[in-house]
Amino acid sequence: MTFVQLIDCRTSRFDEMDRLMDTWVEHTKGKRTATHALVGKDRSDAAHFVEIVEFPSYEEAMRNSNLPETDRIFQDMVALCDEMPTFTDLEVVRDEQLNCATAREWFEQAGTIEIDQMFDRVTDDYVDHDPSSPRDNGLRAAREEFAGWRKAFDFSFRVDDQIAQDDRVCTRWTWTARHQGDFVGIPATGRNVTMTGMTWQRFRGGMICEGWWQYDRAGLLEQLGVLGE
Repeated sequence: MTFVQLIDCRTSRFDEMDRLMDTWVEHTKGKRTATHALVGKDRSDAAHFVEIVEFPSYEEAMRNSNLPETDRIFQDMVALCDEMPTFTDLEVVRDEQLNCATAREWFEQAGTIEIDQMFDRVTDDYVDHDPSSPRDNGLRAAREEFAGWRKAFDFSFRVDDQIAQDDRVCTRWTWTARHQGDFVGIPATGRNVTMTGMTWQRFRGGMICEGWWQYDRAGLLEQLGVLGE
């Protein structure tokens, strides 16, 4: 279970503290178990800072704490603080990336619900970047492209992995389908096919406003007998 440590401190020497954290990152390469570190400054108190450090588990956090580099940096950090920092240890009991949840639902429902419903969660100014298209598509063209895939294939997506960064979510997926209609001039073959790919989606106000697609189109054509087997 993910473990988070909150370090609450007061200091008038934050620039030195910041450089100290850089030193710890440099000296613990290949050793540290922390996966994410975030520092926040109190808007109402310029000397008040909170650092949030994330670990895969409590056990990994303890391994990190026992590093000699961590102990040395801690002593130096205390020297820079106006008073003794406080630590809060938290076991994460709920971790929900809301944009990730929307993206996951979008893919998991892509082959089953009505197209209008699919695009209910897409903004009117949506922009679609697809390597198979000679130009970027707006909402109308993206809907038509998606409708073409639905007509050509009876398909479903399996979400394999997701990562989130700022307002974007990347979903790695596996697509399985039966070829049931014309696809780029290829008549229906009835073949069962699979394809893997990744899609970055940008969100605004909880809605998808941009998408970048990468997928194994050549592998799909090979399975359909176009490029040889």
